[in-house]
Amino acid sequence: MPRYLSLIRIDENSAPAEGPSEELMRRMGELIEEITKAGVMLDTAGLTPTAQGTRVHWEGGRISVTDGPFTESKEVIGGYAIMQCKDKAEALEWTKRFLRVHEEFWTVTCEVREIAEG
Repeated sequence: MPRYLSLIRIDENSAPAEGPSEELMRRMGELIEEITKAGVMLDTAGLTPTAQGTRVHWEGGRISVTDGPFTESKEVIGGYAIMQCKDKAEALEWTKRFLRVHEEFWTVTCEVREIAEG
């Protein structure tokens, strides 16, 4: 069965400074448990804020390193999920369910892509 990567993009500027609510974390935990029991979820995690990140860039034969925060970034990768699904339609259905557990004030986009195998 194919594997899919869901890149979870968030708007750090509109996300609550205190992070996700307890209620959101409870709903997310329940959904992750359901996805895992269904044999779909292979791995998932959230990421620390961009303020704690570092970008390494290659251009013109040179490497540059920039520490966060990255003020020019509006939408950043806030987490990921790796799922094994029968097809892309199934991966999209699980992703939609993940998005629906968020409160309405969150701005979250998931980019779902099949993982290229060997």
